[in-house]
Amino acid sequence: MARKTVRSRRDLRERARRIRLLLLDVDGVLTDGRIIYGSAGLEVLAFHVRDGLALKSAQAAGITVGLLSGRKSEALARRAEELRLVEVHTGVEDKGGVYRQLLARYRLGDPEVAYMGDDLPDLPLLQRAGLAITVADAPVEVRRVAHLVTSLPGGRGAVREAVEWLLKSQGVWDRVCADFQSNRNS
Repeated sequence: MARKTVRSRRDLRERARRIRLLLLDVDGVLTDGRIIYGSAGLEVLAFHVRDGLALKSAQAAGITVGLLSGRKSEALARRAEELRLVEVHTGVEDKGGVYRQLLARYRLGDPEVAYMGDDLPDLPLLQRAGLAITVADAPVEVRRVAHLVTSLPGGRGAVREAVEWLLKSQGVWDRVCADFQSNRNS
């Protein structure tokens, strides 16, 4: 289960209840951070299936999900398409600029945004977002500013862990589970 930082449970749940937009870094969050290059420039990334299901669950619960990556990747584009993610921003040099555009587009404030990042370039958005989430294997400087630190490392179910906690905090997890159960048994 996610490890909460020194902030109170009450503060964390209040932060979680406000979230309408979940933004995630990709390398080191949705993946374990490794990039494998094959022959002819083929790039291979591994995504945990439970993380994908978590993102679908967040969308089903009414949370807009977006990806912000400094790199362009065909593998990521394919995964985002499979998950039907609308806000996919790759090759981003200024994540802060994209963040501001998304807030304006959805008419949201910082308290309504959760950001999940894993490394030093993510610090500005982690410090700005209403709910800052990081993975277990993030550097101490990143874990120090996060409101929530998962017990799992990036690419190994950390996103699922964080989203499940978020949806439980919003009181919608049971409904999401019931929706899956009714769809699977029909």
